[in-house]
Amino acid sequence: MDEPGASTERELTEPVALCTPRGRLDPDAVGWARQPIIDCNIPGPSGRRKRWDFWNVVGPGFAMNLTYADVDYLGMADVWFHDFASGETATCTVPVPLGRDFELQPRAGEGGVTYHGPTLLVRFEDDADGTRLRAAFDTPAGPLVADVVVDRPVGHESLTVVIPWSERRFQCTTKDVSRPATGSVSWGDRSYALDDDGRSWGCLDFGRGKWPYRMRWNWGAGAGVVDGRRIGIQVGGKWTAGTGMTENALVVDGRLSKISEELVWEYDTSDWLAPWHIRTPDSDRVDLTFTPVYDKVSRLQAGVAANAVDQCFGTWAGTIRPDEGGVLEVSDIFGWAEEASWRW
Repeated sequence: MDEPGASTERELTEPVALCTPRGRLDPDAVGWARQPIIDCNIPGPSGRRKRWDFWNVVGPGFAMNLTYADVDYLGMADVWFHDFASGETATCTVPVPLGRDFELQPRAGEGGVTYHGPTLLVRFEDDADGTRLRAAFDTPAGPLVADVVVDRPVGHESLTVVIPWSERRFQCTTKDVSRPATGSVSWGDRSYALDDDGRSWGCLDFGRGKWPYRMRWNWGAGAGVVDGRRIGIQVGGKWTAGTGMTENALVVDGRLSKISEELVWEYDTSDWLAPWHIRTPDSDRVDLTFTPVYDKVSRLQAGVAANAVDQCFGTWAGTIRPDEGGVLEVSDIFGWAEEASWRW
């Protein structure tokens, strides 16, 4: 369980560069914003830079992760797809030593990325209306092909926040939740439709920074429609503790409410599918129970790099209090909660 705490955070309203020309953290970038206005170009020699675009897409009966990442010594393109009804999973991962030819844009929602190799296609394309996600690879059950458009509703807000461990170690993340998704996924002779019916959503995790070698974090997110209102949940912990910043926020009908308290996370690491409880310790901003139905287990041991990730998918229920409108009761909001430990 995290130790709770509160912080005072500065809202950024004008574009700013994440780094100085020497590649150190610019103090003017420390804060949070409702739009991805931080230029995340990281100049200087390589070494500890970690950069990724990660999309999580959920639709009726399935979840899908798409990753395009460059962690300095390694590039990676990855797609994971899970059918909850059958329990079957399809995945394809392509590591690229030294991240050769991997290019990522310095600001979320601008441009796009592509990996197209012999065994895998991953492509993210941004425009003013949203993001088109495409992926394709072969599996024993037949090819998996995804073509999904994640809309960006007019006036929609996201959370961009800079986490300052030190002037040499820092992270800018954009977490963009509750964006409606449409399109389709086919896997062999099966097809999965994403419709604008309140059950299909895309979530972006955009990350750019210079990381410590060891790190542990919690992350949770979800989206749904409750009483006609579009609800987005974005919660995190552990990795932000002691920095004066958090990555916690609520999005209701596209309007973001920043939460500056470190959350209390209660869950059982001996039983990942037992209910989780996430709450604000000093207010009624968040009091949620997450009930998992599936644990996506990732374990890696490859020389200097290692990870242990349990990303649990399930439903959120409880109460939230955005900046306006009082306390809202929410239920059956599908999403995920995870614990991750990395050595990289």
